[in-house]
Amino acid sequence: MSFKVIIEPDGRSFDVNPGESILAAATRHGVNLAYVCRNAICGTCKSSVIAGTVNYGDREPLGLTAEEKSQGMVLLCQARPTSDLRIRARIINTPENIPIKNLPARVAAKQQLSHDVIRLLLKPAGNARLQFLAGQYMDIILADGQRRSFSIANSPHDEELIELHIRQIEDGEFSAFLISQLKEKDILRIEGPFGQFYLHDLNTPLIFMAGGTGFAPIKSIIECALQDGIEQVMYLYWGARTRQDLYLDALPQQWCSNTNFHYIPVLSDAPAADHWHGRQGMVHEAIVRDFPDLADYAIYAAGPPAMIKAGWWEFSKSGLREDRYYSDAFTFAHDTLAADKP
Repeated sequence: MSFKVIIEPDGRSFDVNPGESILAAATRHGVNLAYVCRNAICGTCKSSVIAGTVNYGDREPLGLTAEEKSQGMVLLCQARPTSDLRIRARIINTPENIPIKNLPARVAAKQQLSHDVIRLLLKPAGNARLQFLAGQYMDIILADGQRRSFSIANSPHDEELIELHIRQIEDGEFSAFLISQLKEKDILRIEGPFGQFYLHDLNTPLIFMAGGTGFAPIKSIIECALQDGIEQVMYLYWGARTRQDLYLDALPQQWCSNTNFHYIPVLSDAPAADHWHGRQGMVHEAIVRDFPDLADYAIYAAGPPAMIKAGWWEFSKSGLREDRYYSDAFTFAHDTLAADKP
């Protein structure tokens, strides 16, 4: 049978399945608890039990002293409830509370999403996990020390694998290496998470503006929001040049089964062969046409700097507050392996 866990002082609660750890259940339910090793050794996930009991099976929680055990402390990464529980634990709501990790990771899969975009799935070595907030990014570090940043595309609810969307950049040696030479089962080193692009404002309707592979962090945020069941209405405007550049177009269409989600793709240079009958032009202009008054909205924008800047110029004239415009600008440094985030 499952057991209910209530976290104090926050008051959030979730159910834990038979044989499931408290941390795993919390992650599944979108409750972001502090952890590092997931092996009951480091003690980062240490919490106190106010009421109820747990066990660890055959594992010994090395991250607890005898005194801490006697005081009712438990390690959430391995503790399994044997009754309903009330615990005192730290919920992470801001990036400053998440430790930055440097980990080896294996290439679990490479999938071609379009003519110039791949999905790269990385699995941290052993039982390690990269804890992050939806919308943040991480660095890939090569053997020679060169690094480049990529937004994490999956939701923190499902953090066993790290999903990245990588586009081939013209004259970009780093992206060319990842797309053409990197093979499944190869080992990379990763570091993160980084960035302040995450869901800040839950008191307004939400508009998301993605340009190209700026869809990646937006995807992470929206999937997390849908999983958490937030009630705000959400609009996704995805700007691209042609139909094939909407490389996961079917996915946001599926999200539309949720009645508070709306998807508006916008193409700026669709050829006749695309037979495109949807919105055309610049993506930020489409938003302003649909929302001439943005005073009551929050906008999350990810993509090229030109789109971010043009968006703010138009949105501010339509009443968007500066503190409700959150952005993640993707910049490029050509002809170098040390390019910035695509």
